[in-house]
Amino acid sequence: MRWNLARGASTVSGLAALALIAAACGEPGQSGTDAPDPAAAGEGCAPVAGEQLVVLADDQGLQTADNLVPAVNADTAEEDLIAALDAVSAALDTEQLIELNRAVDLERQSSQQAAEEFADTVGLTGDLDAGATGEVVIGTADFSESQTIGELYRIALEAAGYSVEVRTVGNRELYAAALQRGELDIVPEYVGTLTEFLNAEVNGADPEPLASSDVAETVTALRGLGEEVGLVFGEPSEAANQNAFAVTQEFADEYGVTTLSELADECAGAETLLGGPPECPQRPFCQPGLEETYGLSFGQFFSLDAGGPLTKEALRTGEISLGLVFSADGDLATD
Repeated sequence: MRWNLARGASTVSGLAALALIAAACGEPGQSGTDAPDPAAAGEGCAPVAGEQLVVLADDQGLQTADNLVPAVNADTAEEDLIAALDAVSAALDTEQLIELNRAVDLERQSSQQAAEEFADTVGLTGDLDAGATGEVVIGTADFSESQTIGELYRIALEAAGYSVEVRTVGNRELYAAALQRGELDIVPEYVGTLTEFLNAEVNGADPEPLASSDVAETVTALRGLGEEVGLVFGEPSEAANQNAFAVTQEFADEYGVTTLSELADECAGAETLLGGPPECPQRPFCQPGLEETYGLSFGQFFSLDAGGPLTKEALRTGEISLGLVFSADGDLATD
């Protein structure tokens, strides 16, 4: 239903990216979508090239909440351990998560270095008592954000008195099973994505969705599912990383848009060009959701990637007006 939150730090040079964009997009009319009905489309908003990318607020709740949350094997979930993990959740917001991702993905710090610098800056361990004992294993997914959050969990848990090992495990199918079996004690997770993963595990393929844009309601559903599979959860963080739609700062300034609703009011029409992963025209959180939830229409869809270098380069070079990104990408503006 959604794209995985696996993000890498790969970059593409300007000329190489332009070549890839041209190969991916083809000539006009070869994007895989039908041409818009001229009678139904307005003028729209042509792309505006620029270096800085900004996310437009999803003010009508198209995307499900994907706030960070610690997932814990129920047999490990003692009070001191949960308190240490909750300290990490409380210390982070999305802007800080973007800065952590920028430090690792763009500035080439290690996840350990970025986490330690952040922990020192915010005084992460100041209120933790070093009275706990025992060994715990943190599992992380194989992308940098998960590894950085895993390192923050390690710092907090060690300050609380635990002996901690951090392991990079792989994808959700691998680490979720290991967490449920007790081979891992803790994994950094995302509220909405994990809710629907466990929903399918507990209720079968294609169940009625339980995740929504409401964080509290989604967490309640997640805790209920966790009881079925032997997991408990700490408090969700304000920091979130979910599907989002970005424009250049120059585009936002020229057309006066900061939200997707404002974009729909100003820019629905043939000159507005959308870019994203090949499956975007069929995914409810991508083009169909923008059309149905916001009333947006587009002149053309460009098949690129899921929040990766092709989409971001296409925005920067003025190939597309709007592109799917991840909301805590280190490339994004935080002001």
